Amino acid sequence: MKQELEKIYKEFSIEPSILKLGKETEEKLKERFDDIDLIAEYNQLKVIKAFQENRVSDIHFAATTGYGYNDLGRDTIESVYASVFHTEAALVRPQLISGTHALSTALSGNLRPGDEILSPVGKPYDTLEGVIGIGEDNLTEGSKGVRLTGSLREYGITYSQVDLLDNGEYDYEGIKNAINERTRLITIQRSKGYATRPTLSVKRIGELIAFIKAIKPEVICMVDNCYGEFVETIEPTDVGADLVVGSLIKNPGGGLAPIGGYIAGKEEYVENAAFRLTAPGLGKEVGATLGINSQLFQGLFLAPQVVSGALKGAIFAANIYEKLGFAVVPNGSESRHDIIQAVTLGTREGVIAFCRGIQAAAPVDSYVVPEPWAMPGYTCDVIMAAGAFIQGASIELSADAPVKPPYNVYFQGGLTWYHAKFGILMSVQKMYEEGLITL
Repeated sequence: MKQELEKIYKEFSIEPSILKLGKETEEKLKERFDDIDLIAEYNQLKVIKAFQENRVSDIHFAATTGYGYNDLGRDTIESVYASVFHTEAALVRPQLISGTHALSTALSGNLRPGDEILSPVGKPYDTLEGVIGIGEDNLTEGSKGVRLTGSLREYGITYSQVDLLDNGEYDYEGIKNAINERTRLITIQRSKGYATRPTLSVKRIGELIAFIKAIKPEVICMVDNCYGEFVETIEPTDVGADLVVGSLIKNPGGGLAPIGGYIAGKEEYVENAAFRLTAPGLGKEVGATLGINSQLFQGLFLAPQVVSGALKGAIFAANIYEKLGFAVVPNGSESRHDIIQAVTLGTREGVIAFCRGIQAAAPVDSYVVPEPWAMPGYTCDVIMAAGAFIQGASIELSADAPVKPPYNVYFQGGLTWYHAKFGILMSVQKMYEEGLITL
């Protein structure tokens, strides 16, 4: 069987030396992969318990159209999410088209003119800059036609930021000084975005929230949870977060959700977000599910296993590229708190070759050659590789990068560990073919 496996890898034109590197790396990671499987098993049982507690039935899979009144499936999937995240309520909707939209809805629903947002972990992800209004004068030429009308800044909501210290720790003194009488909401981005800072563990998020609540108990602590769900056995709402927000085409959708986002947390804040999503007075009572309830339920059911495969792929990537001499964040032995792996390739050519390798490993559009382009919402050219069944679903095998120094590429996803492994081997192959690495 091993010979047959090697034969099919060769049919994909992967060099024997690259296969050997992959095999040696995988063997050294066996014990760590076993630990990931235990986390997946725990989270699988947690999800099943939430399904059973909420008496999920096939009647909940029926489609609703029109206004979507009395949608039992919609109400039940929201109750299941609230159970999984141990919260009072949840908003889980296909009308939330992305993680950025879910964050925008949560922010807009819970902030009023004169309020201030504080980010105590540095600048947020690029697409959130436009929501807040801190990127209005910093767009690429290709994005000049995108008007940021409707940003929070335009509605008189201000923004404050405290960067992490050089060692990645919180600047507690700076945070304390930044909190004032107008500070209404703290936004904490768990994952790194287009940065090389460490991803925040749930434990570290809890420590930050406790510090902030000791200064101002009534402030809303919201966590951008994208890419972090089911990586650990606890979530930010288990350590004091008032809201967690994420995308269904990332971790919790399990690769089946075709669209959607979630907002889970305290009932008051979730309801405020619902009023912003629909209309004041309507809130969660409306919103047709249009026949995708079964995909949302089944995707959530599969999510712990899918996330474990993506996590193994990220760790595999870190170890492979570390052996090849590249800087990686997290490094090959660090604890993991999201599914994203950053690799500093150092050159434009390296970023492009890496992404072309990921694309070549895809089940969909493998023949497509990704190129950098001026993508709306970003401040420089971006290259994205994703031959996905669902467009933009970065729980599927994908990689993207801002094409600018220090030329970091961000790899994530893989609906199975074997696909993630294949994608990384193919990325190494493309780097080798371009003469960017030696073996």
